[in-house]
Amino acid sequence: MLPWTRRYPSCRGKAATEMSRLTHINARGEANMVDVSAKPVLIREALACGEIRLQRATLDLIESQTVAKGNVLAAARLAGILAAKKTGELIPLCHPLPLTHCEVNFEIPRSRDRIILRASARIAAQTGIEMEALTAVSVAALTIYDMCKAVDKRMRITNIKLVSKTKRAL
Repeated sequence: MLPWTRRYPSCRGKAATEMSRLTHINARGEANMVDVSAKPVLIREALACGEIRLQRATLDLIESQTVAKGNVLAAARLAGILAAKKTGELIPLCHPLPLTHCEVNFEIPRSRDRIILRASARIAAQTGIEMEALTAVSVAALTIYDMCKAVDKRMRITNIKLVSKTKRAL
């Protein structure tokens, strides 16, 4: 029995077996950073998406660039890219990675009830990239929320997910 399963009975049995295969948990049940030094350097790309639901009036302000804090989408794009570059500092067990590309884009559907966010990230490395894309989407959405919270108290950030992750030889 793994030591930590004594404290968490719900983690015994099948769940404990599955959790013992988690790459960031060692044999003693402690969190650790994965050693990727033996892995090959590959081109890795990831795409993540999410959305922020808001009122039409809020979208009108964003599009007309009349939100008091400034250009919302420009700020959110920069915040997302900067956050992707700092993912290794924000998520404790992520490796710090030198991104080769990161892009954050926005789409406003015809329903005009939300902004869809998409972030792509690329790197030539031994590990990673999905956390960087997810972080970019998350922080871009949080930036929109922060810049518009004074005018829209009903905003909701939702559906943040990894869409794809690929890797190929250099």
